Amino acid sequence: MESGRHERIAPYYAVIFTSKRTDGDNGYGSMADRMEKLAREQPGFLGVESVRDAYGEGITISYWESLEAISAWKRNEAHQAAQYKGRQEWYQQYKVRICRVEREYGFDSM
Repeated sequence: MESGRHERIAPYYAVIFTSKRTDGDNGYGSMADRMEKLAREQPGFLGVESVRDAYGEGITISYWESLEAISAWKRNEAHQAAQYKGRQEWYQQYKVRICRVEREYGFDSM
């Protein structure tokens, strides 16, 4: 799992992207890296966590300060181009959920 989420006091927002990939990379890996780097530069971005299994099923959760920041990211031209290519080549299916995080807690033995 990749983690880049900064600690933040709730509330904040999570964009949950679940997907099923097509076979082959077809440039997906480099575009995913590029999109993560670009997202990190966006105002309101807080972090990201992502995991994919051997069968192509994956989940990426990005964290944002506001709904406005999420909307601005969705409208980003490079991100829109990646979304289009995703629908054409990289995903068999996907779903996006936008949630408000009211509270968080955890455990870390380290």
